[in-house]
Amino acid sequence: MEYRKLGNSDLKASEVGLGGDTFGHYVDEHGTIAIVDHALEAGINFIDTADVYGFGHSEELLGKALKGKRSRFIVATKFGITLGKAPQPFDTPPGLGARDYVMKAVDASLKQLQTDYIDLYQFHMPDPATSIEETLRALDEIVRSGKVRYIGCSNFASWELCEALWVSRTAGIASFVSVQPKYNLLDRYIEQELVPCCQAYNISVIPWFPLAAGLLTGKYKRGEPPPEGTRFGSNPEFYTRMITDDQFDILDKLQAFAGERGHTMTELAISWLISHPWMGPVIAGVTRTEQITANVKAAEWKLTADEMAQLDQAYGFEMYSLRPEI
Repeated sequence: MEYRKLGNSDLKASEVGLGGDTFGHYVDEHGTIAIVDHALEAGINFIDTADVYGFGHSEELLGKALKGKRSRFIVATKFGITLGKAPQPFDTPPGLGARDYVMKAVDASLKQLQTDYIDLYQFHMPDPATSIEETLRALDEIVRSGKVRYIGCSNFASWELCEALWVSRTAGIASFVSVQPKYNLLDRYIEQELVPCCQAYNISVIPWFPLAAGLLTGKYKRGEPPPEGTRFGSNPEFYTRMITDDQFDILDKLQAFAGERGHTMTELAISWLISHPWMGPVIAGVTRTEQITANVKAAEWKLTADEMAQLDQAYGFEMYSLRPEI
């Protein structure tokens, strides 16, 4: 496993990370502990979750799984959204980026995770009801208090990230070191503006949906219903919204590209992401320990500059325009 510095922080995160959205949703306490232990053995030190993941239970299960090994992981979590049935440990005030909300949210996450600090605390979604300066000043307070080491954001547009960086710089307060956007071989929209912004200010990109919700695993076939037990198998309507014939055409090409080189499409998807120098840890949610092994193996394949150029030339332009709405 190789490690890279996370933006302007002192954190060195494994190239492959572990996503916590499955914990409490598809994986129980026993499974969570087994997955976290296996990740550690594989060299993974970065775990990403959120207070609403796993219907509000992901942090709780992670807290139990991290007992005795907390210091060996970089723990990242998020605040700032609510998800329907997801239980909240406190009343939700009007602004999810408001100071009062931030202070309550971080204490709730610390309790759930059974830790006294969070390595990377991320603003899950921009809050139009609250000025970014109020949110950043609240985050600066919890950084200074020692509850949080570094801060990041998620789902920010390039202008929103740039504004936040400017506010932090002019006010002399804590600044985002990372951003989490949707990014994968089928969705390269962020390359237009967000990536150049991150490159200019040394902000790490931590992609969510790195495998396009499983489309880049090769388990979904054209003209066939999604397999039972898969994410799309339990939500066929979501499947029809996510996948089109044009995308299957691209998937066929990617499968051929990987196969010609003795690799799977999953390995190609992860290796392609890691091959970008501005990329942070690639976090994929798993339900079985074998998937961790596969993801770590994928990181061992280092695409050459020529192979990256071939992918851009052969598929880049048509994929570049794809931005499935979810």
